[in-house]
Amino acid sequence: MNLPKELQKLLKEVQKMQKKMEELAKELEEKTVTAQVGGGMVKVTANGRQEILAIEIEEELLKPEEREMLQDLLVAGVNEALKRAKSMMEEELAKITGGLPLPPGFKLPGL
Repeated sequence: MNLPKELQKLLKEVQKMQKKMEELAKELEEKTVTAQVGGGMVKVTANGRQEILAIEIEEELLKPEEREMLQDLLVAGVNEALKRAKSMMEEELAKITGGLPLPPGFKLPGL
């Protein structure tokens, strides 16, 4: 099959971009973000794959009377960490795609 040169060039570019995205998926597993809420009383760390890696809680929040506050801070911290992880992933993707919009629901290979 003999494809026009322009189409061959486009296919090569798509293959390069796909390889870069596969490499990025691996890199994002190593990159982390940390969100602090409640004045640093709760810290949540996530990776670029949007997985929670660690949650640190100040000891004073472990008292039974602080249960409700702890629950609220955990939810806020996890949501913020995931938001930052997603933002980090989008920034890294933009470097590869040159800012081209990706289709809705697009997922990096391996994520």
